[in-house]
Amino acid sequence: MVTESTPESTPVSASPPTPFASLPVSGSHPRPAGEDRYTISEVAALTGLTAHTLRWYERIGLMPHVDRSHTGQRRFSNRDLDWLALVGKLRLTGMPVADMVRYAHLVREGEHTFEARKELLERTRREVIARIAELQDTLAVLDCKIGFYADSAANADSAENAENTANTEIADGADNTARASDTDARRAPERV
Repeated sequence: MVTESTPESTPVSASPPTPFASLPVSGSHPRPAGEDRYTISEVAALTGLTAHTLRWYERIGLMPHVDRSHTGQRRFSNRDLDWLALVGKLRLTGMPVADMVRYAHLVREGEHTFEARKELLERTRREVIARIAELQDTLAVLDCKIGFYADSAANADSAENAENTANTEIADGADNTARASDTDARRAPERV
């Protein structure tokens, strides 16, 4: 069971779609619940995102409301890390930022948006499957070309070896002929 929630909403339970299986689960975070207050630089280090990107995500509505300390500094939670992991997966699908923001908005609206969220994710899934098919076709072309060059290199090596062998035999034959001529010339009586 996956729980989707934001700091502004109550947890919403849903059946886990297969792509979400790799999201962090409770206990896999750097800090236990209750002690999970991360600075923006810590989140940047953990996620590979820049502080600028994290602020931008919050500004455009992709990142839900992030708690603040008494001095106004952002304090991220494990739940925020889970959300960022999902956003990272959605980015990898090629989902446009506008669709990710729409998805975030739908999550914040609550359970009555399940159908709209499902449709958005199903459309993205179809696009990913189409891209995978394109990439598999591209991979097949690359494999074919690599095979061609591997065969050509092997044939070139074989042809080069055959040519070298032939050249060696020709050279050996010429050397033997030259030696024979030298030997014959030494044996033949000199004419005066």
